[in-house]
Amino acid sequence: MTQQTWVMTRPEPADHVTAFRLLVFGCAVGIVLIFSQAWVFPLLGDNEDAAADSLVRALFFPAYGMALFLAVLAPASAFWATLRQPFLILLMLIVGASITWSVSPDQTLRRVVAIYATTLGGVVLGSRYRWADLAEVLATAFATLAVIAFVVPIAFPSIGIMHELFPGAWRGVWPEKNILGGIMALGFAILAGTAMLNPHRARLWWSFAALCLLLVLLSTSKTSLVALVMGFGTLIFVALVRRSPAIGVATVWLAVLGIGLVASVALFASDILFKALGKDATLTGRTEVWTAAIRQIELRPWTGYGYAAVWDDTDPWAPLAKIVKEAHWRPHHSHNSWIEQWLGLGVFGLASWAFYFLQTMVMGVVAAFRTPGAYLALPFLVIYALTSLTESVAVTYNDFRWVIFVALSVKLCWPDREVRT
Repeated sequence: MTQQTWVMTRPEPADHVTAFRLLVFGCAVGIVLIFSQAWVFPLLGDNEDAAADSLVRALFFPAYGMALFLAVLAPASAFWATLRQPFLILLMLIVGASITWSVSPDQTLRRVVAIYATTLGGVVLGSRYRWADLAEVLATAFATLAVIAFVVPIAFPSIGIMHELFPGAWRGVWPEKNILGGIMALGFAILAGTAMLNPHRARLWWSFAALCLLLVLLSTSKTSLVALVMGFGTLIFVALVRRSPAIGVATVWLAVLGIGLVASVALFASDILFKALGKDATLTGRTEVWTAAIRQIELRPWTGYGYAAVWDDTDPWAPLAKIVKEAHWRPHHSHNSWIEQWLGLGVFGLASWAFYFLQTMVMGVVAAFRTPGAYLALPFLVIYALTSLTESVAVTYNDFRWVIFVALSVKLCWPDREVRT
């Protein structure tokens, strides 16, 4: 009779490496998902009391911790990659300094911490991953959001479909249809770019990109559909530019002519453009908010009122009260990223954002001629630039669009050969 001996074996080193990489990948995806705020509306609905506000703030802490964890894993990369973005550094310094002139210093202080943590999330993503890997991190997050946004309206139509305003329009897990449409337009650009960068999984990512397109259509947001088409057109532009130098030159000229044509229509036949988009001349009241905000800017043009300090100040003599009186409705932001920076950070904050944005856009265009990473970066940047004209998506705390913008801007300055894992 033989005796069987059981020997406990230690896990192979490769198992530890794989588990650790999955942990890091999960943290990276988690940062994007938490900052997407897809969980806020299903959790709280339209509840805006102080207790709900505190709960939401606390639930962003895991994303802050994940960003710090990834930064600690590769602090040198995060540091040197950040140094290549001097305008981002200057912008963050002005954001922090605005506490000293803010009309609500306690609010600004809390939100400065939040924007620093949000920006750190973008820095670590951009400095840690190569283009193809960064694309799959972002694509995994957007694919997850697309599936959730598709399932929730079917399973819980009271949450996922609008019933009073714009009845029948899908909103997924966000408060209204335009947010769903805008996020899915960005998702289409990210997923399509990921398919181009990872051809061995192209069919998977194109399938999710098609789901994003379907969700944009179900949202009935015409502006989002235009943004999606522009993102897809930019993807084709990158593909043509990278085909050969001669085709690249011809494509650039055609793109310049196309942009000039669209600009001409917007300037000289804006009524046709508004009609096609289903908008009125005020862009659903946005121009009234812009006018009212600019009047407040004229009172403090150099410093502004402090980072993120205007829109929660309920004092009857505060800038918000005057904006509400003039616009005839209560906005939660200025609906324009450029006016928002001027209102909160003054002339120097606006200039820092402008230089940072311009640097990133120029590097995105240059990347089309130099690196396949442009498949990911340039379509997103084009949609982001369009969105920045009608929404406050720049220097926005706890917002994944700002995380992705920072990540791409850092990555454009931190090529694959610099990545150390």
